[in-house]
Amino acid sequence: MIFMKKTFLRFFAAAALCFGLATAAHAQDEPSLLDALGTEETTDYATNAFKSPRVINGHSMEMLHEGTLDFRILHRFGDVSNGYYQFFGLDQASMRMAFDYGITPNLMVGIGRSTNKKELDGFVKYRILWQSTGKRNMPISLLWVSGMTMNGLKDPVGNPEVKATFSRRLGYYHELIIGRKFNEHFTLQLTPTLVHQNIVQNKLVSNDIYALAIGGRYKLTQRLAIVWDYGYVFNRFPANSTRNPLSIGVDIETGGHVFQLHFSNAIGMNERAYLTDENGNWAKGQIRFGFNLSRVFQIKKNV
Repeated sequence: MIFMKKTFLRFFAAAALCFGLATAAHAQDEPSLLDALGTEETTDYATNAFKSPRVINGHSMEMLHEGTLDFRILHRFGDVSNGYYQFFGLDQASMRMAFDYGITPNLMVGIGRSTNKKELDGFVKYRILWQSTGKRNMPISLLWVSGMTMNGLKDPVGNPEVKATFSRRLGYYHELIIGRKFNEHFTLQLTPTLVHQNIVQNKLVSNDIYALAIGGRYKLTQRLAIVWDYGYVFNRFPANSTRNPLSIGVDIETGGHVFQLHFSNAIGMNERAYLTDENGNWAKGQIRFGFNLSRVFQIKKNV
């Protein structure tokens, strides 16, 4: 366990360093024409790196505006490989309904409930650094997310002899999002993640899971973009017991709505679920069609 923690920390440091070096060339300070003219220089912050605080499954480098409530419905059907009898998965479905709220420009919270394992979840998200140019030149955005989940099944571990106490139902996750909007079309982020479950199926399965997620967006038109996210788990046991989560989708912006269509091999729609639960095999058609719908409400007027 100590070895795995050291390996994860070293990998995280290396990933952060590589990402920083890749963007360093863009962060060089150049003489400002505004300075020469005696005009005060302003700071321009990167916005719309993603059109949502989530990529598909995972958190994105975007934040909600202060006083904004985001009502989200994440809907995912059954395996396409089930064929016509199950109407290629459309006869089956799982969903997550959530409410996210922006407290300040750099702090937001959220709660949700999934049909998968009847799971409740909540999170806190804080922006440490905000990519910007001008008076303050910052090449990346850096955000921290911590969340908690609670399994609502009567038998949360699949063993009726194990008493389902409240603490045993809980799981936690912590992640650091390192992201950059390279231009108006392309955004990329890396997310080292730790997931802890208070109880697992057996002693061979680690309570702590270490993973690295990668998410991206490519803007095609003013209202259309391709998005993707993938999570690589380092210490799954057994290593071939399940596939890593891969999701590919299209964002469609329509007024106050952001509508997303996607395909994914994951059933779960929070970090504990899609990084630790069993996922399908893309090569065998074990993928699921789904959509995410977001409706934003301005609860508090910006001053």
